[in-house]
Amino acid sequence: MAFNVGIVILSDTCFKDKSQDKTIPALQEFISAINTQLTSDNQYNITKTTILPDKEDEIQNIISSWTKLSADGKNKLDLILTCGGTGFTQNDVTPEAIKPLLQKEAPGIVHAMISNSLQKTPFAIMSRPIAGVINKSLVITLPGSPRGAKENLEAIIKTLPHALLQIGNNDARALHKKLNRTLNDASPGGMPLLESGSGNDSHHHHHGHHHGHSHSHGRSHGDGIDKVTGRLGCGIARHELISNDLDAPVTQRARDSPYPIISLEESFALIKQHTPEPTVIEMSITDPLLTGSYVADDYYAPKMVPNFRASIVDGYAVVSSDGPGTYPVVSVSHASSLSKESHLQPGTIARVTTGAPVPQGADAVVMVEETELVSMTDDKSEEKEVKILAVGVQPNDNIREIGSDLKKGELILRKGDKIAESGGEVGSLASVGVNTVKVYRKPTIGVLSTGDELRDVSKSGDGQLRYGEIYDSNRPTLISTIGNTGYQSVDFGIASDQPDSLAKLLKQALDTSDYLITTGGVSMGEKDLLKPTIERVLGGVIHFGRVRMKPGKPTTFATVEYKGTLKVIFALPGNPASASVCYHLFVLPSLIKFQGAPLRSDGSLPVHWIPKK
Repeated sequence: MAFNVGIVILSDTCFKDKSQDKTIPALQEFISAINTQLTSDNQYNITKTTILPDKEDEIQNIISSWTKLSADGKNKLDLILTCGGTGFTQNDVTPEAIKPLLQKEAPGIVHAMISNSLQKTPFAIMSRPIAGVINKSLVITLPGSPRGAKENLEAIIKTLPHALLQIGNNDARALHKKLNRTLNDASPGGMPLLESGSGNDSHHHHHGHHHGHSHSHGRSHGDGIDKVTGRLGCGIARHELISNDLDAPVTQRARDSPYPIISLEESFALIKQHTPEPTVIEMSITDPLLTGSYVADDYYAPKMVPNFRASIVDGYAVVSSDGPGTYPVVSVSHASSLSKESHLQPGTIARVTTGAPVPQGADAVVMVEETELVSMTDDKSEEKEVKILAVGVQPNDNIREIGSDLKKGELILRKGDKIAESGGEVGSLASVGVNTVKVYRKPTIGVLSTGDELRDVSKSGDGQLRYGEIYDSNRPTLISTIGNTGYQSVDFGIASDQPDSLAKLLKQALDTSDYLITTGGVSMGEKDLLKPTIERVLGGVIHFGRVRMKPGKPTTFATVEYKGTLKVIFALPGNPASASVCYHLFVLPSLIKFQGAPLRSDGSLPVHWIPKK
């Protein structure tokens, strides 16, 4: 197969003037030359290039976008090369941006690049490259100069097919046998694709495969574990553990958790990376579910508000220069759609109500409290003359001018703004005639507890607990907490500690929920079936299964591709305090990101509560 390659240039200078970049052409020329030495199955095809400034958030956005897995597998990038930002200056932030995204680091690639560079310049000690796997893409950071990028890539380019084919492959031994034949075949130019060392036939690439012949991997051939290959002395393999087999007896369950314990910072990075992207929907501004949503577009005022001069009090429209005195009331202006435009002459006044149009010619409004009735019409139905008592009336007194609330074209709501409970945002939209708004969809959330010992407090019957039973307090607590944070949830009850029953209820919940929040069943007991069910039955991916914290150590975060849609599962501990803490710490930030809330200025999740160090 040919490998698709993406190149990202990271340089403030080149971003402002793309003609300054010389590295993309240099790498294109270099890779084209390398391809002539490779078989057609192992060549590199540059399919994407871009130039970005030295900003962490932009770097992370492009890497996340390019490594995102699509359902059909199209446009997949096997190899992503970044160039620039690996030095010591303030702007060199490439390693800091990319390292949190890596799922598997590749220190051997880094070692090979630095070793090769040190043979050419002592200044290579100041380079900070990183390399590793994100989803099914290998990401490698190179220097920004054309020469430095080529020299670093030269050190690894011919061995990379082996690494690229391993990504996403389960049978590493069979793959190596195939590659061992392919890489040692001569190319059309007569050069082996993977050169052997001088004086022996041992390989100079470090990996975890036993070839049946002598290696120079720096291992101790005693009974210890090879730190490079992870094998016990004399080629005995130490395999990675997976979740317990649901059909196996308790005697065969794992004695140690197969999930490495990770830091809070690592867990936040994984949640940020694997939370599904928000989707946009259109909602009525009168929909009660709109509250708490994040706006998905900028909204501007299509007209002036108000679009006429309006009185802000009940009183009389006057010509301010007329001063105090008795004046005839020549018209009445109400706040009504039937109001007609009128004109007021000096020496006359008009009665106006709050919010009503002020007649043309009038430049002020005097409150009714500052007037005195002088006479009425013959039928006593209307005022005939009114005395103005106010002194010092100025133009524009008690008048709301055209556009004083909103100017035409003025920004009302910015993309990412939250529709607050106060209703101010809805009122602004309604004031300019906007009755629907594009927002990011809120997630649907399913909640269930696991455990045969649990009893539903709402179905307690005679109220007597059997020996070994406890009331389920986690589920009601979580449902209440979810509601208090602005979301609606669906109660899926209690799942029994039976594999088939648990799997059935999980599938039922995933049919209607974007998120599934469970409590219990995530530790190491023989009835803790949740993790193996997610992996073995639902085909999900557990991104982390233990976090270095108390309470909440066994907290689990997983995603499942279910009926064509990516679903999120948070499996929280069974302890009520742990479940509540972990909801706020892990689940809530993911929910908020799912519904389109902007990330924080440092690129982290929208909210989380981390104790200050």
